[in-house]
Amino acid sequence: MKARTRRVVVTGIGCVSSIGTGVESFTEGIKNGRSGISEIRSFDSSDFSSHLGGEVHDFVPESIVRTIDPDEWGRTAQIAAAAARLAAQDSGIELTEELRLATGAIIGTTNGEAPTVDTLTGHWLDHGPGLMDAGLVSQLPAGNIAAAVSVELGLHGETMTIPTACSAANYAIGSAGDKIASGEADVMFAGGADSVNRFTHAGFLSLGAIADGVGRPFDRNRTGIVTAEGGAVLMLEELEHATNRGAHIYAELLGYGLSCDAHHIVHPDADSIADCIRKAHAHSGIDAGSVDYISAHGTGTPTNDVTEVTATRSVFGDAHPPMSSIKSMLGHTMGAASGFGAIACCKAIEDSFLPPTINLTEVDPELGPGIDFVAGKARSADVKVAQNHGFAFGGNNAITIFGAVTDRPVAAATGESV
Repeated sequence: MKARTRRVVVTGIGCVSSIGTGVESFTEGIKNGRSGISEIRSFDSSDFSSHLGGEVHDFVPESIVRTIDPDEWGRTAQIAAAAARLAAQDSGIELTEELRLATGAIIGTTNGEAPTVDTLTGHWLDHGPGLMDAGLVSQLPAGNIAAAVSVELGLHGETMTIPTACSAANYAIGSAGDKIASGEADVMFAGGADSVNRFTHAGFLSLGAIADGVGRPFDRNRTGIVTAEGGAVLMLEELEHATNRGAHIYAELLGYGLSCDAHHIVHPDADSIADCIRKAHAHSGIDAGSVDYISAHGTGTPTNDVTEVTATRSVFGDAHPPMSSIKSMLGHTMGAASGFGAIACCKAIEDSFLPPTINLTEVDPELGPGIDFVAGKARSADVKVAQNHGFAFGGNNAITIFGAVTDRPVAAATGESV
């Protein structure tokens, strides 16, 4: 994929999260260091050693969606459709029939409709496969997650669910940006969605990756992740198209980078991550010194945080920009995680602030000195360029770069590929 020839901007933001639904509520939650972590309610966690999750307790899809019947879709698809509807509303765009023909939806996920799998497994155990609910079976395909967005908004362009786990939203954003940059579309919806469920919670517990309390990214006493849910969708638009309709522009998607460790199924690789960062910079037409803020993957597992910081230090050296983890507030929202990171980057640029890492009381000495992890609370800062990390099992790394809209030339002259 060659560097961009048309500029891509963010003109709509939609989010369903444990710290706020809608861009304003979500941003207020980030700025205030609000925690969305609570006792799990969506399933009985009494058999597990950990009972905390980042659930969206007040999610009522009927209050947001206009087209789909929520009863016909799984919870993850409901969340994705609601986030996309909020993004469309936030953008103020009129989705005419002509515009809908090329506009599509690319949505990332980790577990698809795992809550439905849990329910069907219970049915199978109780009644056998012959009595499984056909309506629930129809909700299972992961492709439904992006399809729900396109059905909700009446879109006829490319509709695809990307299952690259915890980096999936960044993959989706990069792919959707390519559609606009190449001239295939003027508008695309992209992001990620996932739901809290027994299957995922048990899986991470079996790996020893669940925190014994709240998540503490970068902290000396961190013990793991808190499983969480949510939907984060950006409306991406070609710059001239957005300008001509007088759209509010949050930030520009400058570019992205991808890499695959091809090394270990769960253990990340610092060299591959560093390579991904450099690819993202080259594709975006920037150098390391241009980055003002990093929205880290920052899971709070001992391995991730050390590996991530090792990678960033190899790229930025002593001139390391501030870096924080919003997972400290949201928990790990799986396929939506880098989508929420993208939203945090866009709002950091627009509102000139650094999102905080809460629950951070003592930085792990193994991470070394000199990095500002924005501990405890947000603060004002001039953010012109923000870097958003997404890493996943299997070594699937995806990094997006956002910037304030300027008169900079399109970064096509770099000739870099991703």
